[in-house]
This record gives sequence, C-alpha cells and structure tokens, in this order.
Amino acid sequence: MPEYKAPLRDIQFVMNELLGSEQHYASLEGAEDATPDMISAIIQEGAKFSEQVLSPLNQVGDREGCTWSEDGVKTPTGFREAYQQYVEGGWPSMTSDPEYGGQGLPNSVGIVMSEMVGTANWSWGMYPGLSHGAMNTVEAHGTEEQKQTYLSKLVSGEWTGTMCLTEPHCGSDLGTLRTKAEPNADGTYSITGTKIFISAGDHDMADNIVHIVLARLPGAPEGTKGISLFIVPKCLPNDDGSAGERNAVSCGSLEHKMGIHGNATCVMNFDGARGWLIGPENKGLNCMFTFMNTARIGTAIQGLGAAELGFQGSLAYAKERLAMRSLSGPKNPDGIADPIIVHPDVRRMLLTQKAVAEGARALIYLAAQQSDIVLQGKTEEERKAADAMLGFLTPIAKAFLTEIGYESANLGMQVFGGHGFISEWGMEQNVRDARIGMIYEGTTGIQALDLLGRKILMTQGEALKQFTKIVHVFCKENADDEQLKEFIEPLQRINKEWGEITMKLGMTAMQNREEVGAAAVDYLMYSGYAVFAYLWARSAKVALDAMREGTPEEAFYNAKVQTARFYFKRLLPRTRTHVETMFAGADTLLDMQEEHFAF
Repeated sequence: MPEYKAPLRDIQFVMNELLGSEQHYASLEGAEDATPDMISAIIQEGAKFSEQVLSPLNQVGDREGCTWSEDGVKTPTGFREAYQQYVEGGWPSMTSDPEYGGQGLPNSVGIVMSEMVGTANWSWGMYPGLSHGAMNTVEAHGTEEQKQTYLSKLVSGEWTGTMCLTEPHCGSDLGTLRTKAEPNADGTYSITGTKIFISAGDHDMADNIVHIVLARLPGAPEGTKGISLFIVPKCLPNDDGSAGERNAVSCGSLEHKMGIHGNATCVMNFDGARGWLIGPENKGLNCMFTFMNTARIGTAIQGLGAAELGFQGSLAYAKERLAMRSLSGPKNPDGIADPIIVHPDVRRMLLTQKAVAEGARALIYLAAQQSDIVLQGKTEEERKAADAMLGFLTPIAKAFLTEIGYESANLGMQVFGGHGFISEWGMEQNVRDARIGMIYEGTTGIQALDLLGRKILMTQGEALKQFTKIVHVFCKENADDEQLKEFIEPLQRINKEWGEITMKLGMTAMQNREEVGAAAVDYLMYSGYAVFAYLWARSAKVALDAMREGTPEEAFYNAKVQTARFYFKRLLPRTRTHVETMFAGADTLLDMQEEHFAF
C-alpha cells in the first residue's frame, strides 16, 4: 500500500493562496480562534495522525474486514485503538458548537482533516464521518433535551452515529420505504423495519451508536410526504447520560462487499426499538437532507482521496521502475532501461491524477467555505447567497469527483502494469474502495437530476448564473494578462457555452421532460469540467503572480502552471463529447422496446 503523506504544501496553497482562508475566517461570526497559526498547527497534527496511525491500518482493514457475532460486530485489528486516539486528541469536537462540548472552528477546517483521514484510510474514516452527519442533524432539528442527551456524546466522540435510509426494496426512491413508527404512551415510538447498507451500523469502537432513522407514522401520507425522522440509539441512555440497556436494534448480518472492507456495512433490524421523533411529523426527508448533504460532501472527498492516493503510489513507482528506453534516446544511460516516468503515456496517467487530485481539493475547499458562510456569515444576504452556491456545487462535487476520482484510481493501478493487479501494492484496493463513491449518497444519475432538474431548470438557471457571473468577472479582470490568455480564452468560451446549452436544454425539456433524464449525466460532467477550468485558471494566476514577484519555490508554482496547461489541453476538451451526447435525444435511449433488450 502506498505510504500516505499528507500533501501539506498543496493544502496550504489551496487554503491560503487560492481561497484566502485568513480573510475568509476574519469575515465570519465567531471564528476568532481560526488564526493562521492555530489552523497550521491543527493540520500538522492531523497529518501526523493520518500518516502514522491510520495509513498503516489501511491494508489491515482490507485484509481482515469486520466480523459478525451475536454479541456485535468486531472491527479490524487496530481500528478501535486508533479511534480512542482520535477521541483523546479532540478531533470529533473540532467544528461543533462549544455549548455542547465543541471547539467551534469553521467547517472548512474539519474538511481538511476529513481529507487527510479519508485518504489515509477511507474505511476507518467512515466511522467518525457518519457521526458528523448525525451531529449536524441533531443540532439542526433536535430539541434541547435531545441535544443534551445525544449531541454532547457525539461531539465528544464517546458515541458514533449512522444514517438509516435504504431498505431491501427501496434505495434512492425513499417514498416507498416501509419501516413503521408506532406511538407509545410515554411519547416515544416503537420502530419496526429493516434497513440495509448501513455504514458503521454496528462496531466495537464506541460505547453507543445513535441511529438516525426514516420511518412512517400510522396514517401518514403516501410517498415522501409521509416520512418522519427518529433517533434510535443502540443502547438507551441512562439518567446520568451513560449508555444503558440494549435497545431492540441489532445487526442482522454484514454485507459482503467489493471494497471498504474495514467498515461495517450492516443489515440493521429494528424490532420495536424505542425511538424519539426528531423534527416535525412527516417532514423527515427534509430533516434528513441535513445529514445527506453532509454525507455528499464527505463522499466527494472520497474522489479526491482516491486520486491522491493513486497518484502518490504510482508516482513513486514510476520514478523507480525501469522499462524500455525513451523514444528520444536513453535518459538513464547507466541503467538497463529508463524509469517509466520518462514515457509520454505514463506522464499522461500521472498528470491526470495530479490534475484531478489538486482540482478536487480546490473544489471541495471552495464548497466548504460556502458552508462556513451559511452557518457563520455576518449578513442574511451573504448566508443566502452561500447556501445557493453550496446547493449548486454539492451534486457536482459528489458525482463529478467520484467519477473522475475512480478514473484516477484506475490510472494509478495502470501505471504499475501487472504489479497493479497484485494486492501487496495496494493499488487494486484503492480501485475497489473508490468504486462505491459513485453509488452511495445518491448515484451519479441521481445527483445529475438534482443538478439539472432541481438546482438549474426549476430555478430558471439562477444558481448557474450566480457561478458563471463569478467566472465572467474573473475572466474580464485578467483578459489583458498575456501569460494567462491560454487559460482565460477557453474559460470564457466554456462559460458562455454553459449558459447557452442550459437554455437549449430547458427549451427541449419543455417539449419532452424525458430529455432532462437523458441529458443529465452528461450535463453534470460538463459542469464539473467547467468548474475545474475556473479553478485551474485561478490556480495558474496565483502561481504566475508568485513567480513574477520572485519566489524560492519556483518549481512548485511552475508545476501548477504546467498542470493547468495539461488540464486545459488534455482534459477540458472532453466537454465536446458531453455536448454532443447530451443533445443526442431521449429517443436514442427510449425507442427500443423492452423485449428487444433480450439476447
């Protein structure tokens, strides 16, 4: 397995130079503690924990997996001890409300930690990762009593959380779920049903697990309008706040999976388990979106992590592996062959991974800053604009990054050739672990419908206009910079085209709504490449400015410009195919009769 090293220089570049984190934190309410020195110290310590504690457990988790027994699920060797170190270090509480034991730092600081943890060991990182969604949900929708009972324990890390949505017969279509919630005389509810694919559903790492569960009340309306949300703990809380007797909830079995073996993916049985309503009756899906949006940004990090880990492993290998000679003459004349990094096709694979990982980092950190403003912006106008921007970026980040992150993981494996297919190198594990990213928390198709249907067409394109206006201003401000023209001119073209194809799709959809579904994934991928173009053009400007001013890190900044050039010349042209296919028409997909699909 690649020995993970946190990319601290690029993290610093994106946070401080590209996105101006110091000014950003100064603009927030209640972010006084987020000083440059404080943030730097946190990231340094997080890097040590990720590199020294979590990375060595990555292959252990894959090899051992989790084990089921009637007494509960046991996690792989070292996972429990690593979690205790995580809790003792205060990491779970970093971005939570101080009133419930948190440190009150902005969400974007936590995102950096999530990136390092997830890249070092994605399976392990899912345990505390799910807890963040549970915290956000209880904090946003819970009563004060619920917050005192559950939030403080989640914040401290003593308890962990899950989200329980999917059932054997329903995945993304939650309107068909059957789990029941029967009212009890004491104001609680008896929850009965089966949930599947529950990540971190049972384990031995914490004293209690707080399940956030979707269920139906008696007489509730059909479909998504009749879903309510409940807190269902594994162990019922005692009066002193400790975990007491077992609730009637259990792990029926563990799923046998392609990857993420170190995380317990559970079938959870609720057999009249005691639960508490959170939020209004029949508004459970609205409340659960708090959790789901947290999870979607978290899943976007998986795309970044897959690209970063694949890049680190394959770069080291490409520098050492000797095979063939360069077509332009030997580059290692004293050796039996040249290192494979000299070959153009290996460079293509390495640069793709680098462009994806660094672009993904920029996109995720940008989205995280919008989340900060939603929660801590000083004016209602700022918060509203940031919420719209975050809603626009979330489906792009979740779907686009997991798609191209998986592609990058495959390229990392490809650089190794036959050795990539062998388990000891860890590259095939990275591919297997990354594959789930395009599926859970809403498939690529679901995210694409959310983007094109809900976020764009249903708002008459307002969310898109907000973003393209920012891009337009950036292009206008830098139009006369000769060194930036190779980036600004294609960015201007794609920014203009983005609006044009959106309008054309809207007109087409008015004639046939199936056109939205037929075009959605191509539209989302196009949008992802367009967002990356803006971020890479900005990165190139920052790097060029640094070199023009004089810097001892010229090699770093020059590599930024060269990677931006690679992106614009080699990856951005993929948008041409997406334009062609998104307008190919729904009939090319729907004309064939179902019986004609048969062999």
